[in-house]
Amino acid sequence: MGRNLEAPEAGIVGGATWTNWVGNQTCHPAAVLRPRDEGEVVAAVRDAIAAGRNVRVAATGHSFTPVCLTDGVVLELADLAGVLDVDPERRRATALAGTSVGAFGEPLWEAGLALANQGDIDTQQIGGAIGTGTHGSGIRLGSFSSTLRRARIVTGTGEVIEVSESTPELLHAAQVAVGMLGVMTEVEVAVAPAYRIRERVLHLPYAEVAERWDELVYAHRHFSFFWIPVDGSGALYGLETPEGVPDGDTCYVKIYDEAARDEPDDATPHARVDRSYRIYPAVFEPNFHELEYFVPIGDGPAAVAAMRELMLASQPDARFPMEVRTVAADDAFLSSQHGTATTVISVSGVPGMDYWGYLRDVDRLLGEFGARVHWGKLHFLTREQLLARYPSAETFIRIRRELDPAGIFLNNHLRPLFA
Repeated sequence: MGRNLEAPEAGIVGGATWTNWVGNQTCHPAAVLRPRDEGEVVAAVRDAIAAGRNVRVAATGHSFTPVCLTDGVVLELADLAGVLDVDPERRRATALAGTSVGAFGEPLWEAGLALANQGDIDTQQIGGAIGTGTHGSGIRLGSFSSTLRRARIVTGTGEVIEVSESTPELLHAAQVAVGMLGVMTEVEVAVAPAYRIRERVLHLPYAEVAERWDELVYAHRHFSFFWIPVDGSGALYGLETPEGVPDGDTCYVKIYDEAARDEPDDATPHARVDRSYRIYPAVFEPNFHELEYFVPIGDGPAAVAAMRELMLASQPDARFPMEVRTVAADDAFLSSQHGTATTVISVSGVPGMDYWGYLRDVDRLLGEFGARVHWGKLHFLTREQLLARYPSAETFIRIRRELDPAGIFLNNHLRPLFA
């Protein structure tokens, strides 16, 4: 969830500056620590408690929100990295929390396994991806958080606890905790049998995607698209469109289906075929500030249609494409998919511009559908909305208070919602 610009190999930096990957969040913590093992995490947390300082964990900087900001202690877990164990029989993988998503690919493949799903970015640390509810796309595929089966956490009292399937309430709280229960040091996640993916990219008119919505959502392992509002918008995300074809009001559609193990990479025209972990990652320039809201799956077509009208009326502020995905339901208390599959709608503001009016219009519109938020993306959620839209929010808050009674893992962004 963050990166320090002045971090040492290990130890303490006073007066450091921390910023996220797109530069829209910056803070000046009293100290930055890079613990090398769980024992050093425990020591750092206990020292912070004694000094009356708050603690936030920073990973690779892919949160657009102020979740990592603090004037206290920033913990960077890059040195707590590595896949520790792969269990083919149980289909589980154990790793330190600072392990990148991409680092799971080869060890799992060698054991005949794979992550069940991924998003576009594989440089994120697994602890941060789990903690913020990061996800890919697919109506039958959950987020990273939904795969968490066990974790070791250094709590706000400086103690180490282990949550697992034997402690279901604690596990559902830890699956999406935004770092508020403590410092996650080790995770065990459920994984899938190894699989290859056939990727197809289609350029379709918006009207056709709207008409075929159910077919596209339910017939494929992964269906997602970028709706391109006006000509030239696709280039902002590096989306290539057929030469000479206007791209305004069209959709850049990605469809993933499983491919046979022996299918050659060039078996399908206009497609890529490869191991799953090689297909998922994409490269994005950090030239956008993103808001991402989730609406119940049945409201998806209406919400996307309403967003299209808003964006067409909001030019030039709404030039970035709108990304649309789906995610399966899960049980995590703060998950955007708690109890329901969702349609995910992502839009961006242009750095250097005053985009807040446009994003607030998006917030109001999607609020009519009871939208939940991505904890690592820009949002305007209030305490009242949290309690109304997340049925188990009060249970999470109770558990948070039990594990961190002094609130050392809260900051000015999280405290109004979860204190």
